[in-house]
Amino acid sequence: MALLGNPNVGKTTLFNRFCGLRSKTANFPGSTVEAHTGTWTIGSPVASTTADRHAVDISDRLEVIDLPGVYALDLDLPESALCRECLLGRLSGCEPDAIIVVVDATNLPRNLQFLASVAKANQGDDTHRPNRPMVVAITMADIAARKGLSIDERLVSEHIGCPATIVSGRTGEGLERLAESLRRATPCRPKLLPDETVAAWAARVVEESVGGARAAGTDHDSVADRLDAAFTHPVVGSLIFAALMAGLFLTIFLLAEFPMVAIEWLFGKLGSSVQTIFGDGILGSLLADGVLGGLAGTLVFLPQICLLFFLLSLLEDTGYLARAAFVMDRVMCRFGLPGQAFVPLLSSHACALPGIMSARLIPDRRDRLATILVAPFLSCSARVPVYVLLTTILFRDSPWLAGLAFAGCYVLGAAAALLTALIFRSTFLRGTSRPMVLELPSYKLPSIRTALLVTLDRAKTFLTNAGTMIMAICIVMWWLSAYPHADPSPAAEALRVQAAAIASADEAGAEGLLEEAARMEKATQQAHSFAGRIGGAVEPLFEPLGFDRQLTIATLTSFMAREVFVSTLAVLNGTDEEDKRMVEKLATATRDDGTPVLTPATSSSLLVFFVLAMQCLPTLAVTRRETGTWRWAALQFIWMSGVAYGAAFLTYQGLRAFGVT
Repeated sequence: MALLGNPNVGKTTLFNRFCGLRSKTANFPGSTVEAHTGTWTIGSPVASTTADRHAVDISDRLEVIDLPGVYALDLDLPESALCRECLLGRLSGCEPDAIIVVVDATNLPRNLQFLASVAKANQGDDTHRPNRPMVVAITMADIAARKGLSIDERLVSEHIGCPATIVSGRTGEGLERLAESLRRATPCRPKLLPDETVAAWAARVVEESVGGARAAGTDHDSVADRLDAAFTHPVVGSLIFAALMAGLFLTIFLLAEFPMVAIEWLFGKLGSSVQTIFGDGILGSLLADGVLGGLAGTLVFLPQICLLFFLLSLLEDTGYLARAAFVMDRVMCRFGLPGQAFVPLLSSHACALPGIMSARLIPDRRDRLATILVAPFLSCSARVPVYVLLTTILFRDSPWLAGLAFAGCYVLGAAAALLTALIFRSTFLRGTSRPMVLELPSYKLPSIRTALLVTLDRAKTFLTNAGTMIMAICIVMWWLSAYPHADPSPAAEALRVQAAAIASADEAGAEGLLEEAARMEKATQQAHSFAGRIGGAVEPLFEPLGFDRQLTIATLTSFMAREVFVSTLAVLNGTDEEDKRMVEKLATATRDDGTPVLTPATSSSLLVFFVLAMQCLPTLAVTRRETGTWRWAALQFIWMSGVAYGAAFLTYQGLRAFGVT
């Protein structure tokens, strides 16, 4: 089944209701636009009873293709081309047996014109372009009802020439009747009068099929208008957007605290159990310090990532983010970015890879290049663990300030993207940006189910990365930090002898000496390990930023994937003290000379560096693929690395100049 419709008709919400977790992203051969495919499991098989030769037998498991929302099939846009080629059966892997067209009950005239164009594209002989069975799913009926409108499904079906059913993707209402209508589905044949245009036909269908009037005393439109006036105002709208984002990040900090503690406790127990079972040998150290230590340093931040995408999905479902796009479009145009860049840049907050790929939809080449080059500045989910770690260390006793600092990271990244776009569009990418055409969707209650599915999908992606790239790097880093073994430290041995001598008289003093001996042994091992030698060789380059050998190593490994920065630090600072929390372990980590690794000045410098640096090899590969040359990828890497280094240098040296160490 191919799922088609205009943008903002609730098509994807309906698809999520159909398929839920049984869906995946698809990129069909010959297409530059992604779609989603999934399996719709119906309660019981629906057998075709019609004698129509075009009808299709409906089983209890249907494969559904969620095609991109388009305003028309004949537009010269990649998403329209995908839908058009799929309907014509010219796209391998996208050859539907039937079509479901989704229409918005509050905007039937325009949606019915789109339906007519789909029916026309579906016409043809059975050999080359078969007339596929079609059904119509009418969404947003609850919003139409609040406006005093009622829709007669039977009359709509008669006019359009195929079954029409009112459904709700948010609640699931009407899905069984939609499945039932599939077995009565026939090719759609809109019943136009002689010399009647499609627009006049759509207007007549609405006039004859939609009844009711606005209930007396209701004022829904005026309420929506007043909200739009506030949300889209250049000043008020910007302040509302900033306040919502700050509140969102503060909520993330406050609510994620409890699951983070639980994850840290669980991995602490697992690490202790593993070392008890396997001892202090190579296998025990590998499992406890390399595998579990690395995973703990990554998975402890999963609650923040899940909360971030859950709350963003709720905001998008209400219709608010479209208003935010309208406000931000005014800002982006001033910096030379096209209005169409909003969606790629918003997507980059999840991951720069889909953000860069979605820039394919920008028609102008210079606009597209500018968007691709600045997209990685937007803070992606891979940076979240680093942001959480450093803002928590900087503002340990003030979650409000930590939340504001967290939001400030996103603001800094966005500001760097806009300023970079302004510089690039004023030099080698000169040109005028095209304005964005945007339809504001109606306000509606968000779907908790859809938000949960989006969250689970993002969590799955994050965990998949944790199980592959991050795991591999953690094991490599464990080996590099564990070998070759350093000779025992004479100074540490002397401290142990001294501790044994005073243990009976001063137990606390003896324990302190043993802790100092363990620290000295760890520092000696790190300095003589392969990782220590590599870090020592590169450390002078990062020393002006306040980075020591450990931070240098973690920064270098994070060029493979940003997520591994915290895991690398966790591996380098492995400890047997299972009762300490991960953040506390890293906050109290020390350099070779015993001074703290993450001082306020160093933490601030590191935070700025990670906001701005290009530390993602897959992003560079995608940039090369989308632009067709390594030249743009090299420019992206050099520019972002230079900006990050310069900003971090100014941050560290500036704070030290003001007495912050």
